[in-house]
Amino acid sequence: MDPQTNPYAPGAGTPPPELAGRDTILDEAKIVIQRNRLGKSARSFIFVGLRGVGKTVLLNEVQAIADQDGALTDFLEASANEPLSVSIIGTLRTALLKLDRAKGVSEQVKKGLRVLKSYAGAIKIKYGDVEFSVDVDAETGTADSGKLSRDLADLFIAAGEAAKARDTAIVILIDEFQNLSGEDFEALIMAIHRTDQKQLPLMVVGAGLPLLIKLTGDAKSYSERLFDYPEIGPLDEAEAHRALVAPAREAGIQLDDEAVRHIIDRTKGYPYFLQEWGYQAWNCADGSPISAGDVGRAEQRAVERLDKNFFRSRYERLSDPQKTYLRAMARLGPGPHKTGDVADVMGKTSSQLGPTRDALITNGMIYSPKYGYAAFTVPLFDEFMRRAET
Repeated sequence: MDPQTNPYAPGAGTPPPELAGRDTILDEAKIVIQRNRLGKSARSFIFVGLRGVGKTVLLNEVQAIADQDGALTDFLEASANEPLSVSIIGTLRTALLKLDRAKGVSEQVKKGLRVLKSYAGAIKIKYGDVEFSVDVDAETGTADSGKLSRDLADLFIAAGEAAKARDTAIVILIDEFQNLSGEDFEALIMAIHRTDQKQLPLMVVGAGLPLLIKLTGDAKSYSERLFDYPEIGPLDEAEAHRALVAPAREAGIQLDDEAVRHIIDRTKGYPYFLQEWGYQAWNCADGSPISAGDVGRAEQRAVERLDKNFFRSRYERLSDPQKTYLRAMARLGPGPHKTGDVADVMGKTSSQLGPTRDALITNGMIYSPKYGYAAFTVPLFDEFMRRAET
């Protein structure tokens, strides 16, 4: 069949042609955003899940919902290259300047800009390379203490009050939430806590790996009451079927039942893998319906692409001891595994392997679903590790 008309879309954060299985989550997100804008109780929330479940896609969908609701939004990706405490300056500068351009003078908006200038000045002293320009005087004594947890809270309050004065909201979307530094984590949690207490229309929507639930709890004990953590997992059989069949049907192509069952069985319902298998099966098929034989011929292509583009890039960034630890986990199967069992495979004790395990958690390769256990953050990674050994 013509590869140019292939409807499937495997890619990092690429929206699938059929966003199956996420309707309820998005409906709930819409309600929360609307309640926040109205000044009603509404928790910020963080999508939590393994790699390849579509968390980034959901963040983009939430941003579109917030935009449609009239909120001011910005999408950030947490990175070690730039602290959130720095990147948030550009986000709130843009939002406040948009509010300032609205009709009528608003003292709350002007104050927000002054507080932002104070905050940026304090951050520049700390980091030295912060660029910021707004033609207002700084709000001396606010957001300029040099203590991030206090200053970011002051800034969020000022921005929230400005948004409230203009009858709108600010929604900040943060991907790869687990990459935030400990200092940024704590400051962000405190800032959200203060805006919630004042019922201001500013909220944060995040996405990250399962390990971030523990990270937020370590930063502030009350964070479990501050955020909701919608768990994003693989699609059930019915929704996985929909994700595969609907795009093909839209293009006038059928998939036979055996082909669909085979893809779902191989991908375990993970959205990224469903798209990859669907994409390759389409390209291997001569016509409609796409058969189980077509899926079988597509198998090698799908696995090779996943190994190259999804698995290996993460694996090659690891140290040799970290790779050895993951190989031991893979020999035990998909997991989760007791850390003691992993140590036994390696002929070492759990305490000896503690630093390696901690480094893998920091790198986002594994997480601890419960005390004394380790699990892969990348679905089907055990299969990749076994292929890599042959």
